[in-house]
Amino acid sequence: MVARKHGGLGKGLGALIPDKIEETKESVNTIDINLIKANEEQPRKYFDNEKIANLAQSIKEHGIIQPIVLMKNGDFYTIVAGERRWRAAKSIGMREIPAIVMELSNKQLLEVSLIENIQREDLNPIEEAIAYKKLIEEFNITQEDLAVKLGKSRTAITNSMRLLNLDKRVQDYLIEGVITEGHGRAILGIADFDLQNEMAQKIIDEGLSVRQVEALIRRQNDKKKTKQKKEVQQNPYINDIKEKLESYLGTKVQLSTNKKNKGKIEIEYYSAEDLNRILELLNIEI
Repeated sequence: MVARKHGGLGKGLGALIPDKIEETKESVNTIDINLIKANEEQPRKYFDNEKIANLAQSIKEHGIIQPIVLMKNGDFYTIVAGERRWRAAKSIGMREIPAIVMELSNKQLLEVSLIENIQREDLNPIEEAIAYKKLIEEFNITQEDLAVKLGKSRTAITNSMRLLNLDKRVQDYLIEGVITEGHGRAILGIADFDLQNEMAQKIIDEGLSVRQVEALIRRQNDKKKTKQKKEVQQNPYINDIKEKLESYLGTKVQLSTNKKNKGKIEIEYYSAEDLNRILELLNIEI
């Protein structure tokens, strides 16, 4: 076995892990493949069998070029990075696999596993969103901090995590890759979970683009708003409140309501001075 130096797992890891990780050896070790176990906290849950088979064929021809990364766990080893290579190697009957063994706490194991997958872009959109959520919750950091340390925009982190608000059935379509992340973000414009699922089915059946979905949802929402507006206009009680508010505030007011007696009030203003005038009338101090 030839020992060789190796680099880090990614520029974002050093920024996120406060103390440098000490490795047991700065060399590649050959490890019995049966002593290696998958990481239960691995953010990646969906593995494409066809891609694993292709990787296995490549390993047959060229061997494992990049060693996997492990953490010693009693008599066994837990995978930190490289589960696809491990699965592929097992599928073709390899008995040993090259690996770098690192000393990590369970917390560091989770952290490195999450970031390694994010940086490699190995995760599907839902797994990536879950990884962001775990990093924020487990390590008590803000979206802004996470964005800086991963070299991403805060908006990208936020938009990714919003996908977890989708219906579980729609999330499964994203995991399977039958709809895109762009489709998922568009579907978030629908509040009802069953309607979200119906839209996802429509996307799959009709091969709709993201722009087509956005336009379709926009038309549906406009129709809904128009219907609500007509219902308000037909309600003399709501109309009376609207007129009194407009008279008192000296500006245009919109009221919307639904059958559950929930709704919202929109008050228009036309300048900073106009806003301050309205706030004074409402006894709101800024």
